[in-house]
Amino acid sequence: MPLKRLYVAKKLAAGAELRLGNEAVRYLGRVLRLRTGDTVHVFNGDDGEWSATIGRFGKDRVTLLLHDTVENTAEPELKIQLVQGISRGERMDFVVQKATELGVAHITPVLTDYGVVKLDGKRAEKRRTHWEGVAASACEQSGRLRPPLIDMPLPLNDWFGTDRAGTTTDVILRTGAGKPLTNTEKPEAGLCLLVGPEGGFSEREYDDAGFAGFDAVTLGPRVLRTETAAVAAIAIAQALWGDL
Repeated sequence: MPLKRLYVAKKLAAGAELRLGNEAVRYLGRVLRLRTGDTVHVFNGDDGEWSATIGRFGKDRVTLLLHDTVENTAEPELKIQLVQGISRGERMDFVVQKATELGVAHITPVLTDYGVVKLDGKRAEKRRTHWEGVAASACEQSGRLRPPLIDMPLPLNDWFGTDRAGTTTDVILRTGAGKPLTNTEKPEAGLCLLVGPEGGFSEREYDDAGFAGFDAVTLGPRVLRTETAAVAAIAIAQALWGDL
């Protein structure tokens, strides 16, 4: 039977009683089909994973009683940051979901020259909140303890100017590049992977990436959709240098 897990944005400690609202009621009751007295594991990204018993179950409120910590070995050793050109709706959701399942630690959504998605401040915050929810659900399913950090969307050129100390291997996907990703040396302090949106990157952006120290690599002879490219590259990296 699959493990029942729930991400909660609350402090976790032995003997604590968590009072959760409508969203938890729907997920535990309608999705997982749990009832009073059933056991579920809870986590918040900071306090480990805990076993809990479902207490009172109402229409819009449920309580959980925490018991003991549970060992969790699902967090990856390879630190991957995905810098992803923002794509339309479900495609971006797919990337966030699968990147989380595959163990990405940090996701930076960027606005690019050929990107079709335009976000102002309010919409950008709303999209990030949505993506954080997608990542939390992916953690529940995949067994991870810690959802990836998801940055506020920003222009790619602005991101190139940020401090990225500690990442030693920076690669940008480019169809036709002379070097396969599989020929990249093993990262020492992490991998930063730059993937374009539906329309790819402009020549200016490829040039800027080169000046910023990114090595252009290819996944092979076929042109992949943006969401396919991101997932394939992460899976290859985890297979070569991680825990796949």
